[in-house]
Amino acid sequence: MIYPTISELTKDEFNRYELALATAKCARMITDEYVRQREAAEKASTGNKEADRNLMNAINREYRDEKAVKNAINRIHKGEYTLVRREDEDMAQTKEIADTTEPVDAE
Repeated sequence: MIYPTISELTKDEFNRYELALATAKCARMITDEYVRQREAAEKASTGNKEADRNLMNAINREYRDEKAVKNAINRIHKGEYTLVRREDEDMAQTKEIADTTEPVDAE
């Protein structure tokens, strides 16, 4: 059994697609933070082997040891990140796209 379940993560308000999008966005933010921390640690290192060990210790363990998607799911479950539905904006974009598209001739 997968923990946490989809119904626990979505609280029966969102569908699986919305959960997947939110998880992907959250995972991207986590990955970006990992990259920032790694770059800062690399700039601080001097290039010797002792510094390489310290390089990994300088990066937050949560970012370093766990996959970004797993971290994202855990953060959504804990409530650190919440799913927000923006229907008005999505509907406006959909309507705008529908108004600007032209039909394709079948010939």
